Amino acid sequence: MPAAVPASLPELFAAFNHLTVLIVGDVMMDAYLWGKAARLSPEAPVPVVNVSRTENRLGGAANVALNVQALGATPLLCAVIGEDQGGDQLLELLHTTGLSAEGMVRSGYRPTTVKQRILAHGQQLLRIDSEVETSLNAEENALLAARFGQLLSRADVVIFEDYDKGVLQESSIQHFIQLARAQGVPTVVDPKKKNFLAYQHCTLFKPNLKELREGLKLEFNDADADRPHFEAAVTRLREVLQPETVLVTLSERGVFVENGQLTRTYIPAHLRTISDVSGAGDTVISIAALCVALGLSAPATAALANLGGGLVCEQVGVVPIEKTLLLQEAERVGLVLSA
Repeated sequence: MPAAVPASLPELFAAFNHLTVLIVGDVMMDAYLWGKAARLSPEAPVPVVNVSRTENRLGGAANVALNVQALGATPLLCAVIGEDQGGDQLLELLHTTGLSAEGMVRSGYRPTTVKQRILAHGQQLLRIDSEVETSLNAEENALLAARFGQLLSRADVVIFEDYDKGVLQESSIQHFIQLARAQGVPTVVDPKKKNFLAYQHCTLFKPNLKELREGLKLEFNDADADRPHFEAAVTRLREVLQPETVLVTLSERGVFVENGQLTRTYIPAHLRTISDVSGAGDTVISIAALCVALGLSAPATAALANLGGGLVCEQVGVVPIEKTLLLQEAERVGLVLSA
């Protein structure tokens, strides 16, 4: 925690450069194959794609690391990948992008998660997922915990990036949060369904509406149409997890945040031309984590994260946030840090 909370936007963005973020969770590689489909196969009623270009990109928790890096902070990635070609390619991508691999554990028991997309004429024809969703075994868990413990002392904040691929499980989550709390390191969580109720006493918990419904097994409409039931769900979430701050992303309606004093704030989305919502959640959690590390208020944290998530949606594909653009946009809309 800094000696003083940054008083201006330029000071805040400059302070990002001095932060180190430990990101633990599910990494994956997004593989893209582009081509042309001009005829159907004689073997089956499917298009034949003549490949013109291929590309591999970092995904999952590794894309969060790219966002943290783009904001000027230092990311430390802690995850498990396979001893396979996908793992080799992912490590190569980490090296190419300047990301540290010191927190990566390789395992011969599980494959690296690879999502391969086949596209032609601007459309996705097929996605092939190579992955398992089973929990880590005892050996893998011990190696992951050792890497996490080694890196935690260097971290100003921890991000849990959970995609339900098995790297994070209830026992390890609780152990990691306890270690972080003991060292005074805040924890922010991007949850999924399986471990939704495992993140007790985290600093900031960030589900979207679908995850909130599924995680609590509650039915309600969107936050505007069914505000009483939505806020009741947030109250239930707080009873179970006891987080300091709850930040719920509401898609095109913006974000909701409730701080430790139970003050609730709804922040509308900014009008934008939406090209692709992919990766917006990764941007939101990255910005939120840096703001939490610097002691920014919950409404100001939510406002900046909401702004960044919207900016990323104007880009095609999963891309990191542009720091200069985010600062310019925050200044343009008059974002107030003391909010």
